[in-house]
Amino acid sequence: MKVKSILVSQPAPKTKQSPYFELSEKQKVKIDFRSFIHVEGKSAREVREQKIDFSDHDAVIFTSKNAVDHFFRLAEDMRYKIPDDMRYFCQSEAIAYYLQKYVVYRKRKIYVGKRNFEEMVPLFKKYKDGNFLLPSSDKLKPSIPKVLDDLGLKWKRAIFYNTVISDLSDLEDVFYDILVFFSPSGIKSLFKNFPDFKQNNTKIAVFGNTTVKAAEDAGLKVDIAAPTKETPSMTMALEKFIEKERSNR
Repeated sequence: MKVKSILVSQPAPKTKQSPYFELSEKQKVKIDFRSFIHVEGKSAREVREQKIDFSDHDAVIFTSKNAVDHFFRLAEDMRYKIPDDMRYFCQSEAIAYYLQKYVVYRKRKIYVGKRNFEEMVPLFKKYKDGNFLLPSSDKLKPSIPKVLDDLGLKWKRAIFYNTVISDLSDLEDVFYDILVFFSPSGIKSLFKNFPDFKQNNTKIAVFGNTTVKAAEDAGLKVDIAAPTKETPSMTMALEKFIEKERSNR
């Protein structure tokens, strides 16, 4: 097959330097972006019902940019002044960089992981006496609480926003050569919107083991998977697949 079109189940990148745009130009393929899921924030009242008190914590763990946004939104809504000595543990450099939207980076205690949550273990061990707050959506990878519990940390999960399936009805008669997914929720959204979806010749690209499992459990054939040693990013995996397909023609 010749790949002509790709749909990425995420919002369009905000920077023109995105590797997706480079891929599109280099390989002469059309790449569209569409969120298959979106988030809806909890209210201050709903957070209080969870018995969350910001002042009980001297450290916060961020696993996504959404968690950052809703942490600071709710702190403001609940009139909580975040102390300057609050420790911020960010799962990745991208999340840490995003944190600059709310704090002066060089004046705060910020600790950064590499990519996976498990890679933050050395940081947690170094500050194991902290009282950690974990802002999250209503959906959380089971491995995250397990890591924190296994370390014996004092921590509390705070559900600050819900992950909601987006309405994709306008895509009913639109077809792409490759569909790209980054979470089990994206797979769930596909079948919620299109219960009779048949893969046929559409190639499925997924990021992460949990997404692979969700796709396979839904009866999909995974054609492209990332990250791997050879293709640590989705764009690299897509490019490798496109070039392989062209060489086989």
